[in-house]
Amino acid sequence: MEMLNWIQELFATYGYNVMFFGLLLEFVALPFPGETTMAFAGFLSYTGRLDFMTLMAVAYAGTTVGMTVTYFVGLKAGLPFIQRYGRWFLFSPAKLAKTQVWFEKYGSVLIFIGYFVPGVRHFTGYFAGIIALPFRKFALYAYSGALFWVLLFLGIGRIFGPQWMGIFHLFELYSKWIISGGVVIVAMIVMYRYRKRLFSRFLQRKADLKLKTKVKETSKGR
Repeated sequence: MEMLNWIQELFATYGYNVMFFGLLLEFVALPFPGETTMAFAGFLSYTGRLDFMTLMAVAYAGTTVGMTVTYFVGLKAGLPFIQRYGRWFLFSPAKLAKTQVWFEKYGSVLIFIGYFVPGVRHFTGYFAGIIALPFRKFALYAYSGALFWVLLFLGIGRIFGPQWMGIFHLFELYSKWIISGGVVIVAMIVMYRYRKRLFSRFLQRKADLKLKTKVKETSKGR
């Protein structure tokens, strides 16, 4: 409760700036309870003390600006800078290694799902820059993931009202399963929506493979 009182006092003193600068600083890897703040802010919008759409815009802006800053720091400064000065931003070698392992496992998709992984979301932007991931690809995953992340946690407070804390803790407990299920559902929707295009590409590749095989057999016969 002390944290919630502190967050409420911040909103009372600084207004929506708390959301923007708090999330921005969190993604620079400074300590700030971003998810708790968003869920509580959603609850405050439920009570009518804050405007939900303004919260959405400010939270999304803070998140995307923070992620973009970390991407360009990683891109321009590189791994040696992070290894040397990362401790000032709580970027320990262990966390760097953890992020690298997750990147090797999930690739660029980690930038999207990393928002929901404690100890990883703060460093995906840095690492994406370090490996020189094309900005367009980074932005696709980072900005879409930010929208989903912000909407989810603000929505918990907005939709569930006084029960938001219970739902929040449930999500923390089962976050991996929930996100995995969400990714599967999104993938299925995308595949269903573009099924004709995907099927056409499959047939084209099959035809190309047959043609290559036929050409090889013809050349061997000669």
